[in-house]
Amino acid sequence: MGLIKGIMDKELEELRKKRLQGLQQQEEIQEEQENQKQQFEKQKKMVLRSILTTTARERLGRIKVARPDVVESIENQLIMLAQSGQLKNKINDEQLRLLLTKLIPKKRDITIKRR
Repeated sequence: MGLIKGIMDKELEELRKKRLQGLQQQEEIQEEQENQKQQFEKQKKMVLRSILTTTARERLGRIKVARPDVVESIENQLIMLAQSGQLKNKINDEQLRLLLTKLIPKKRDITIKRR
């Protein structure tokens, strides 16, 4: 009986070690992904800083609070335009507003009629 218990204890210990190694590997992968994401965001900020004026960046930041998905899309489009060489000058606040009016759909008014 002691022999069986010793074997089971060894097997349990091996399973625990394997589980711990698996968890450590997952943690390392998550840390690496987080580092890559942070690096990407840094690069994105640098590019946006070079293609937007201060006021345009401020406007985009304010809109990001309310509509982060829309701003993410706009930022990606601006970066693609800059990388392809289609932007010659920095985008100012007025140009950004025109771009936003084209890309953000108008709100629809909803009226409720009571009978």
